[in-house]
Order: sequence, then C-alpha cells, then structure tokens
Amino acid sequence: MESEAPCHGAGVVVPLKTLLRRAGGLLLYPIYRAYQWRLERGVRKGPLPGHIGLILDGNRRFARSLGISSNEAHRSGASKLEEVLEWCWDLGIRIVTVYAFSAENFNRPSEEVKALMSMFEEKFREVSKDERVHRNRVRVRAIGKTDLLPENVRDAIAVAEAATKEYSDYQLNVAVGYGGRLEIVEACRKIAYKVSQGLLDASQVSEDLIRSHLYTDGIPDPDLIVRTSGEERLSGFLLWQSAYSELYFCESYWPEFRKIDFLRAIRTFQHRERRFGA
Repeated sequence: MESEAPCHGAGVVVPLKTLLRRAGGLLLYPIYRAYQWRLERGVRKGPLPGHIGLILDGNRRFARSLGISSNEAHRSGASKLEEVLEWCWDLGIRIVTVYAFSAENFNRPSEEVKALMSMFEEKFREVSKDERVHRNRVRVRAIGKTDLLPENVRDAIAVAEAATKEYSDYQLNVAVGYGGRLEIVEACRKIAYKVSQGLLDASQVSEDLIRSHLYTDGIPDPDLIVRTSGEERLSGFLLWQSAYSELYFCESYWPEFRKIDFLRAIRTFQHRERRFGA
C-alpha cells in the first residue's frame, strides 16, 4: 500500500494524512511501517547513487499551508535536512549536495534573508561540534560565491570546514550563495585570465579544464537529483554537473519530506537505465 504524498515515478497515491483520517491512525500505521520496511529492504539490495543532490524547495508554501512564519518553516526545513542526511549516511550514500540558498535568493525580503543568514551561521557552527558528523567522518564544504555572504556566515563556514577537512568517508556540500550560471561564468573568467597572462593557450580549454575551475572541482557529478514541492526544474542547480544526472520530482514540501519519499526516489533511480550521451 502506497500511502505517502504522490511523487513522480511512483504513481498517483492517496496522501497518508487522508488515509489516517479515514481508517483511523492506529489501524493504518502498522501497515504503513511495514510498507516502509519492505521498501527499504528492497532498496538496500540495489545499486545506490554515490552522489545525490537535494533541492530543498517548498518551505514558504509549507509555512502558508500551516499559517506559520517563513522563518519557522525554514527551521523546520533545517531539521528535516539533518534527518535526511542520516538516511543517506545509513544507506552509504557518500556525497550529498544540498541547494540551501541561491544567489537569486538575496532578492527576497530583507528580514527573511537576515533570518536565513543567522540560521546558516548557527548551523555551520553546530556542524563543527556535531557528534554525528564526526562519527561518520563527514567532510563539510560550502560551494557558491561565498563572498556574497555576511562575514559572520563566512567565519562559521570556515570553522565547519576546518573541523572536518581531514574526513573523507562522507561529504556534505552546502550550495549557499550559489547559481549554476554564475558558477560557469566564474570558471570562464578564471580561464580567460590565465589565457590573457600567457599561462594557458586557448587550444587547451576543454571540458576537464572547465570542470577543474568549477566550485565542485574534485567532486564527482551527482547520480541523482531530487527536488521537492512539485516543481519540475533545476533552478540553476549544478547546471554543468547535472548533464547526465537522473532527476526525481516529489510533490511533498521539503519540511514534509518523509523517508518513504526518499526511498521511492532511490528505488526509481535503481529502475532507470542510465545513458551517458544517448
């Protein structure tokens, strides 16, 4: 029985909350848990993505649906990310890149941006002391045009990166102040400067050279990108790197994203025939 919010690739299903109201939560809950257990067992037997990208979308619409502030919703989203990261680590997904804040998000209301920056500072500082991060040996990196961020956020990022720089079992990349087009433009500027200085010849410009000048230099491209909230676009997320990524779009708002949604995304990835250049 599929009882979660419908996700593309999983078919049309009845939302869990509706079923709970109809049948009585105590009666349905064991069935739901049994389905999740069966789904997870099957997922563990298949090939897993080495790198998953997460577009954390829908916080503000989640806020409107509940009549709460956007700041409360963003904090709910931050808590959800911590939960989802543990799911990834438990499955052995080694690299996770999350789209936390785009360069365009600076155009949002100033009070919302200020609150988000305060939360980013807080969370990056927490990461440096997080027992789960150290237990799993997770390297934390911020990717994006970080000089756009306030100094206190940049300082917190530096603390988190320094505290985890020796780790290599897992990696968490936080795209903050990030834009996919901006990333490519920045890479082109760096290469153009080297050509102008005689350090490179234009004939040496290649895909590998451009890749080495991206924010994600040294990080494998994502195998799977998941976006919540029902929107079906990348919105500038890892435009170069996602050329051959599998894409999965889920209806749930990010704070409502459940483990069963996550497992369905992985299952869909496992059932697809990956084609590179075809």
